[in-house]
Amino acid sequence: MAFNLKTFQTRTLTAIVFAAVMLTGLLWNHWSFFILFSIIHFGCWWEYFNLLEKIHHTSIHRYIRLGFMLTGFAIMVWFSGPALAINNYHLNENFPFPLSVSGIVFLAMGIFQTRQIHLKVLAAAASGLLYISLCWGFMLALRAWGDFENEFWNKAIPLGLVFSIWVNDTMAYMVGSFFGKKQLSKISPKKTWEGTIGGIILAVVMIVFVFYFLWDVFSMKDWVAISLIAAIAGTFGDLFESKLKRMAGVKDSGGLLPGHGGFLDRFDSLLFATSFVWVYLKIILW
Repeated sequence: MAFNLKTFQTRTLTAIVFAAVMLTGLLWNHWSFFILFSIIHFGCWWEYFNLLEKIHHTSIHRYIRLGFMLTGFAIMVWFSGPALAINNYHLNENFPFPLSVSGIVFLAMGIFQTRQIHLKVLAAAASGLLYISLCWGFMLALRAWGDFENEFWNKAIPLGLVFSIWVNDTMAYMVGSFFGKKQLSKISPKKTWEGTIGGIILAVVMIVFVFYFLWDVFSMKDWVAISLIAAIAGTFGDLFESKLKRMAGVKDSGGLLPGHGGFLDRFDSLLFATSFVWVYLKIILW
C-alpha cells in the first residue's frame, strides 16, 4: 500500500476535528458520554439500513427503520447505569420499556404497510440489535463500571478502548503504507499482515505506557489484555464492515468524515472491540 500524502493530510485534518468532538463527549461527564454514543448509535443504524438496502436490492420502510432503532436504543439505555438520572428518574430503569413499546409499534406498522415482506432482510436488520445496539450498550456499561461517582475510574476503560483503536488504526496504516507487502484479506485489499501486526504491537505498547504508567487504574496484565483484545477484535470488526460494503458495492458506508467515511467506517472496529473487552472484564474483573 503506497503512502499517499494528500490522503494522509485529509485523514489527519478530519481526525483532529473528530478527536476534539469525541474527547469532549468522552471526558466531560456521563451525560455528554451518553449523548455522544446515542448520536453514534442512530448514525450507525441509518448507514446499516442503507447498506442492507443495497445488498438486498430493496427498500426498507421508514417505520421499520424507526422501530428497530428505538428498540435498539432501549437495549442501549438499559446498560447505562445509575449515573444518568434526573430528579431520581433513572433512565436505565424507566426509559427502556416505553422505548421498546414504541419500537415494536412502529415495527408492526412498517411491516403491515410493506407490500412484500422480505424475511431475510428483516432478519439481517434484527441482527443490528446485536451488532450495533448491544455493543454500544456495553460501552455505556463500561462507562458506568464501579463507583459511578468516581469519574477517574469511570473514564479509564472507555478511553483505553478508544485510544487502543485509534492507535491501532493509525499505526496499521502507517506501517502498512511503508512496509506492507503481504495482503491480509481479499475483503480489504489495502490491509497487509505487516500493517496489522505492527498496529497491534504498537497499540499494546502505547496503551500500556499511557494507561498503566501514567494512569494507574488496572494492572499491567489487564491493560495488555484490554489493548490486545481491542486491537485484534477491532481488526475483525473492520473486516466485517468491509465485507458489508463489498456486498453493497460501495466504498464508504457514509460521507460524514472526509477521508474516513461514515459512522460505521469510523466505529466498525470499536463495535467489535467493546463487546470482547466487556466480556473479558465481566469474566476476569467483575
